[in-house]
Amino acid sequence: NFFKIIKSELIYQLPLLNIGQTQIEIFEFIEIWYNKKRKHSYLNYLTPEQFGEKTKTKAA
Repeated sequence: NFFKIIKSELIYQLPLLNIGQTQIEIFEFIEIWYNKKRKHSYLNYLTPEQFGEKTKTKAA
């Protein structure tokens, strides 16, 4: 599923780039969008940031 998301939401949307630019785009997609801003089903469809805030609120 992870690779399907990368292909459908990034690779197929990019113009043809050289390998260096493609690596940068993939890295930024994973580190900035996928890991931090994308809603994840295992987090009850919250972003990791929202889930972290929700857990902090419950703990306080």
